[in-house]
Amino acid sequence: MLWTIAVILLVLWVLGLVSSYTLGGFVHLLVALAVIALVVGLVQRRRVV
Repeated sequence: MLWTIAVILLVLWVLGLVSSYTLGGFVHLLVALAVIALVVGLVQRRRVV
């Protein structure tokens, strides 16, 4: 589920970059949240193994 959220956030970020209508800092907030979600997912997976 964490990977799904990260992918959705990354897709929204890319759409914000390529569209003419952007929300300013919100676009960068999306990529920051996606990166944080991916890092948390990697850390949790390494603890389990």
